[in-house]
Amino acid sequence: MTARGATHTLRAMFSLITYMALIVGVNCAFAVTPPITLPNGDLWPPVSLIVGFVFVVRDFAQRRVGHHVLWAMLAGCVASWYMASPELALASAAAFAVGELADWALFTFTRKSFSRRILISSLLGAPLDSLVFLLLIGLATPWSVLTMSLSKLAGSFLVFFLVRRREQREAGAEAA
Repeated sequence: MTARGATHTLRAMFSLITYMALIVGVNCAFAVTPPITLPNGDLWPPVSLIVGFVFVVRDFAQRRVGHHVLWAMLAGCVASWYMASPELALASAAAFAVGELADWALFTFTRKSFSRRILISSLLGAPLDSLVFLLLIGLATPWSVLTMSLSKLAGSFLVFFLVRRREQREAGAEAA
């Protein structure tokens, strides 16, 4: 294996391990972080702010390893099953499967720039993930789904703007 091939393999493994660790970490954080009561009485899990980054890390991992990212998604869900409460793990795994698979499909089949694929896939995946998760744990209300979705999208929007800015700089450098 060449040095370049080894570097590519290490980057791919790092992406997959980071992605799996984030899946498990977020699920464990949901189990130990109490939700905050909103003014209308709904509960909002502050850990949902981190979930948007998990969606984007999957986008980066998929960019490096292609569809093998699905194996990492499955491994992260299985590990979460053993590290969180069964109820939370089931809700999380189901929500994650629906949200991440929608995110994966849009990211895969949309032929837009990388930044736009991050944005479009997150706009679908985050609300689906929120809806399924909150339905399964019995906390789904329009307000709770909205606030959780917006929390998840905050991280995605931040990364979208950073990646878009880099793409614009690279396009400007190529044009010069």
